[in-house]
Amino acid sequence: MMSDYREDYIIRATAANSQIRAFAATTRNLVEEARSRHDTSPVVTAALGRLLTAGAMMGTMLKGEKDILTLQIKGSGPVKGLTVTADAQANVKGYAIEPVVMLPANSKGKLDVAGAVGQGILSVIKDMGMKEPYNGQTVLQTSEIAEDLTYYFATSEQVPSSVGLGVLMERDNTVKQAGGFIIQLMPFADDTVITALEQRLSEVKSVTALLDAGNTPEMILEQLLDGLDDAKLEILDSVPARFHCNCDKKRVEKAIISVGKKDIQEMIQDGKEIEVKCHFCNAAYTFSVDELKDIYQQAK
Repeated sequence: MMSDYREDYIIRATAANSQIRAFAATTRNLVEEARSRHDTSPVVTAALGRLLTAGAMMGTMLKGEKDILTLQIKGSGPVKGLTVTADAQANVKGYAIEPVVMLPANSKGKLDVAGAVGQGILSVIKDMGMKEPYNGQTVLQTSEIAEDLTYYFATSEQVPSSVGLGVLMERDNTVKQAGGFIIQLMPFADDTVITALEQRLSEVKSVTALLDAGNTPEMILEQLLDGLDDAKLEILDSVPARFHCNCDKKRVEKAIISVGKKDIQEMIQDGKEIEVKCHFCNAAYTFSVDELKDIYQQAK
């Protein structure tokens, strides 16, 4: 029953007299929505869920209302790749190239996300309405996703950060808990604050353990940040997060147009309607032969 669960949301906060900025999220519903739409296996649910959670939080860092963030992982593992897109309102969508991957648990008895992803590259693309989008790339460090984003922030954006992400599954392979945090040090952060923060981060069990113990995003940030530099945690706002895809039949039609006249002609000659699915949300769109003929006229 969905009603037992809180709605998904992200809080934005500052701590230690603005020497730290922080984000924390609970994303169980949106990760479960992604799982049910794509019918992902548990290890892929965990990998995609972590990336969706990070995407939603990083989306709220975007400055412009129409800015779009894409997180893309390409790896040598059986999942092959993951893509997540988010906007500034924490609407997020995503997919795995191979949604069903079965792997034994890792040495800690956990879902082997690193094994599913393999070695590879993390790309962070920000489309801010300029001619060229910003594109930051880093080599995956652990392929567990949170540490890879920590490394990305440090190397590509020069912002010392700590990223925690987690997805916990139920026995029936639905999503029990999902969420995460991103904590970032401002350039003027004091050494004593940095040391105190590192100490607190070292004491944290996993994000999933915190969520499963009933902690809200607010409580997680309080445990990590309240009282650092004798200052209170200041929560700035709360943003609802959701799995949301903006696909529609018109967009899918444009995708068909882009394949070119030759291929569309072949579809028409087959004499059967076709079904095209959206990568991001798996919604299916049907086009009749007559509709394909109209599309053919528009194609180059």
